[in-house]
Amino acid sequence: MTDKIPVTVLTGYLGAGKTTLLNRILTEDHGKKFAVIVNEFGEIGIDNDLVVGADEEVFEMNNGCICCTVRGDLIRIIEGLMKRRGKFDAIIVETTGLADPAPVAQTFFVDQDVSDKARLDAVVTVADAKWLSARLKDAPEAKNQIAFADVIIVNKTDLVTPEELAEVEGRIRAINPYAVLHRTQRAAVPLEAVLGRNAFDLERILEIEPAFLETDADHHHHDHDHDHGHHHHGSLGHYHDEHMQSVSVRLGEVDPEKFMPWINDLTQREGPNILRCKGIMAFTNEPKRFVFQGVHMILDGDLQQDWKPGEKRESRLVFIGRDLDVEAIRKGALACAA
Repeated sequence: MTDKIPVTVLTGYLGAGKTTLLNRILTEDHGKKFAVIVNEFGEIGIDNDLVVGADEEVFEMNNGCICCTVRGDLIRIIEGLMKRRGKFDAIIVETTGLADPAPVAQTFFVDQDVSDKARLDAVVTVADAKWLSARLKDAPEAKNQIAFADVIIVNKTDLVTPEELAEVEGRIRAINPYAVLHRTQRAAVPLEAVLGRNAFDLERILEIEPAFLETDADHHHHDHDHDHGHHHHGSLGHYHDEHMQSVSVRLGEVDPEKFMPWINDLTQREGPNILRCKGIMAFTNEPKRFVFQGVHMILDGDLQQDWKPGEKRESRLVFIGRDLDVEAIRKGALACAA
């Protein structure tokens, strides 16, 4: 796991502040080497004084980072980067403002050469606090970018009132209750909040908001308990996005002979509607945790660190997608119990 280079996919609507964030990564004195893959140099507006050397596709910055463009084939570029001297601490791939991040994220599962050397660390979406609500109404890509994210940077918060900010965050939570939110101005977020998230590691998934463990599972255990225990969600409960759902399921030990066919079948059948799924499974008679993640119908999972002695062996899964049959997914998952 650990020797693979972490890859951050950076997405967000045009003008939301991605470029500002990329410029910080390429110019700040952070002592790390990042490779940043962008669509067009023109969009970033790299300051020539900071460029040390450039060959046809690659710019080297004076802080040790390098920057290259995607001309066509992402896989070819990543393979080229892997061969370069002085390997990188991480790779950042920027997707165009209108793009769905899925195909970029899928690259890291599908191509064997890439997935042997690199792993998806997190999908980070930069959102414009002022315009996001309008975008969510008129642009399906904007919704996908929110649903897809592990980290959401709500930028330009200085341009909205506290009420507008609460509303925009409510809309975000209606689509994706699991991402970590950061409120920023000029995309000034500490880089470690964006890079090196390891969003698929057990500790991180648990940190993803108490919601990951509580909300849905609690309704499931005692449905009448809506009144207390949920006040930490503030006013977020008022929002419900009619097309996007998220489902989280918690159960004990799981029979891998039931679980693997079920999850494969579900993702093949519902794949186009499942934007993201992830989970940690406690398989019977298996000392290690099975951690999986998926993008549409592409799944990737492996056995990771041991369960600690005395730790409660519990399985947890999350699905985020469009028009999902929440009850069917929950029933199907619970049916895999050992």
